[in-house]
Amino acid sequence: MRVGWQADERAHHKQRWSARASLASAALAALLPLLYGGVAGVLLLLVGAGGIALTVAGLWWTLTRRGSARAAAAALAAVAPAAVIVMFDAANLLWVVLLSLALWVLAVWTGRYALRSTGLRPVRVREHRTPPPRRPFLVMNPHSGGAKVERFRLREKAERLGARVVLLDPEQPCDVTELARQAVADGADLLGVAGGDGTQALVAAVAAEHGLPFLVVSAGTRNHFAMDLGLDRDDPAACLDALGDGVELHVDLGFAGGRPFVNNVSFGVYGAVVQSPAYRDDKVGTALELLPELLTGQSGPRLTARAEGRTLACPQALLVSNNPYRRDDPAGLGRRERLDSGVLGVLGLRVDSAAEAAGLLLDPEASGLTVLTAREVVVDADHPTVDVGIDGEAFALPVPVHCRIAPRALRVRVPRLRPGVPQAQPRLDWRRLRKLAAAVGRTAVAGRPSRPN
Repeated sequence: MRVGWQADERAHHKQRWSARASLASAALAALLPLLYGGVAGVLLLLVGAGGIALTVAGLWWTLTRRGSARAAAAALAAVAPAAVIVMFDAANLLWVVLLSLALWVLAVWTGRYALRSTGLRPVRVREHRTPPPRRPFLVMNPHSGGAKVERFRLREKAERLGARVVLLDPEQPCDVTELARQAVADGADLLGVAGGDGTQALVAAVAAEHGLPFLVVSAGTRNHFAMDLGLDRDDPAACLDALGDGVELHVDLGFAGGRPFVNNVSFGVYGAVVQSPAYRDDKVGTALELLPELLTGQSGPRLTARAEGRTLACPQALLVSNNPYRRDDPAGLGRRERLDSGVLGVLGLRVDSAAEAAGLLLDPEASGLTVLTAREVVVDADHPTVDVGIDGEAFALPVPVHCRIAPRALRVRVPRLRPGVPQAQPRLDWRRLRKLAAAVGRTAVAGRPSRPN
């Protein structure tokens, strides 16, 4: 009993000192330019903030202009940060800025360490142990992800494990949904896909419809769904271990206008850009060609989205995701902490000027950015159809488009041993850090009893 108490006390001692180190580092990071550079240092920091704003404004003009105006804006976006660095270096303050940034990083790291064990609980998706499938059926795209199916000999390994494998032929397109349904009719007790997220969503919907487990093989290009399931994206063959030593995760499945999605559906700018036939071969060039009219409202429909009693009017970009994406941890951007929360993530963006673009960077809570969660989202437009990107695939859907989530409708079979999803970092709460830094003994953690006599 005493040993356990001593271990707790040592942990709380580390938390308190980490909180104190975080607060001290943050204070020093803020004061260092003033202490070393005086008023000139503060003025240069203001100039630095202005340089950042000019850079963002230049990027906005680059995206919304053409010809010589675009070239000038791109030059501004490149020159502004370079000029700021030169000014800091000329004033012999560049090292001060770099040291301040390093201190701020230290403040964030130690602050999160201090808060990690004071209320944050890791998200653990429940694993369900089920017997291995007897008649698994897998669809494989041999061209997906740079021919990973062949490089990792996925077909051979799957067949050794008793799976029936069908290779897709891009020269002879087929209905993947019908292919999966026929496999179910033939007695398949597991459906799987080695390919892109769009193909995975189609087969996953069939698996959910029939209550069958679904297998994800990370043989696509980006493998977003596999990443958020905690699968090994560098070794897709390891995903096939689930056919033997596997467990099930019950996760959500999204639908947009009746079409399934495992990751997200994009409306507005991205949804329009992916419609272009040239997008696959030249993503950057196609985007730069189409963005000026799309961002300034000269082309494309005017969108309206309704979610949980809120209305998003005329967003240029709207992302509806199967569970919300993480935003509080730069290392976790583009990832979802969990896939079984039962809600859609909604991210709407509206920027009408360079000043608003700069404000969006400097103020994460700017009015141009809307972030919320909802069980259902309805997207309308002033056109009869709207272009969308569903898990990266281009579609045109009639409006209104109803997006919904089916909670834990999909049984995903994964290997018992897998890398896993990194846990979310706690959001910095400076008030909690101050309380923790000032705490004495076991009072550092709320609700803990005092030391026994």
